[in-house]
Amino acid sequence: MEKFDAKNMTAEQLRENLTEAENLYQEMLYNHNVAALENTSDLTVARKNIARIKTALRVIDLKQQEENGELKRDRIRARRKREKKNKK
Repeated sequence: MEKFDAKNMTAEQLRENLTEAENLYQEMLYNHNVAALENTSDLTVARKNIARIKTALRVIDLKQQEENGELKRDRIRARRKREKKNKK
């Protein structure tokens, strides 16, 4: 199994790849539970590929929020929430 490269992909393509990667991981996990896989490190690679895709989707989401001006407001709210929590 190869490392996934998420560069130059749209959010839609990443979502499609995410569902495929999750299905592949579940299938590999099932096969491993029934009979040992030849190369068990493929499970780790599959999990990491899923994480890479989710990270790329999050980066795209944050860029969109930043362009819309929503991100700054969220940071302010988070900071105020932390400050309020620390006062108690």
